[in-house]
Amino acid sequence: MQHEQIITKLPYKKPFLFVEELLQVDENGVTGTFTFDENLDFYQGHFTDFPITPGVILTECMAQIGLVCLGIFLMNDTLTKNDVISLTSTDIEYLKPVFPNEKVTVVSEKMYFRFGKLKCKVSMQNSRLETVCTGTIAGIINNNNG
Repeated sequence: MQHEQIITKLPYKKPFLFVEELLQVDENGVTGTFTFDENLDFYQGHFTDFPITPGVILTECMAQIGLVCLGIFLMNDTLTKNDVISLTSTDIEYLKPVFPNEKVTVVSEKMYFRFGKLKCKVSMQNSRLETVCTGTIAGIINNNNG
């Protein structure tokens, strides 16, 4: 599966799409990037006069790249339009702020994928190759037939 195909299968659209480019994807992990544009709405109110990216948004970016993109790749042959990858747990440590217009790289390493549950070790680096956050994210593949 091509990297662009994975991105088109994501269940997100702007302004809640936090995947710009996938650099590498295989059965063991994924690496991707996103640039936090200064015009994103949350910067208007998150720390007035000193905007930084909220931790929950950093976690979402890591989940979209590191969990959902990898899940789509791993489930390529069996994924249906009714299947969704739902977040089940996170354990993230925030080390440095991410500012408007910063480009980040997310690296995810599969810990396990069994019985429809995917757990990954994830980290995010800024353009200076500093780790800004790291931890684990897990999710489960659900069939959304109602």
